[in-house]
Amino acid sequence: MSNLIASSAMDRRLAEIVTPTIEGMGYELVRLRLMTGKRTTLQIMAERPGGGIEVDDCAKISTAVSAVLDVEDPITDEYALEVSSPGIDRPLTRLKDFETFSGYQVKLVSHELIEGRKRFSGELRGVEDGEILIEIPEGVIGLQFDWLAEAKLVLTDELIAESLRARKSAGSFNEQDFDEVDTSDTQED
Repeated sequence: MSNLIASSAMDRRLAEIVTPTIEGMGYELVRLRLMTGKRTTLQIMAERPGGGIEVDDCAKISTAVSAVLDVEDPITDEYALEVSSPGIDRPLTRLKDFETFSGYQVKLVSHELIEGRKRFSGELRGVEDGEILIEIPEGVIGLQFDWLAEAKLVLTDELIAESLRARKSAGSFNEQDFDEVDTSDTQED
């Protein structure tokens, strides 16, 4: 079974450790990745069940998860913990995400070649009989969730506008908090 929330064995182990804490606080784990390189980073993306998350929420999750990881001590090396929102062009990691964001542009990557390709871009058409439906130039196709290695929304004007509408209706966006944009012509002759 494909696990887009936590793909590697270590990611899945870490997700098992932190998920009860995150869910106990009233949030959902969207994605977890342990990234190594010059600096090891544990990246956690979370949100409220209805979507959205604020900086203060991320700080609370970070504090709680840090305490759990200090006790469990699953990562032997020094690492940085990064807790964030999934963002507007978010990864799609749960079957319900493919329903929620139906109608938006997506990029999907499969584990194996499917009819000669691994990458699919198009309009998400939801889920039917456990298949992710996507409209590509050749027509609407269905891909099994288990076939997917990666899936994310494409940043479009429509997606940005919808995100702003959702924040505005949730009361977390107030136009009065922002400076007025000067749209007058500032060019000198």
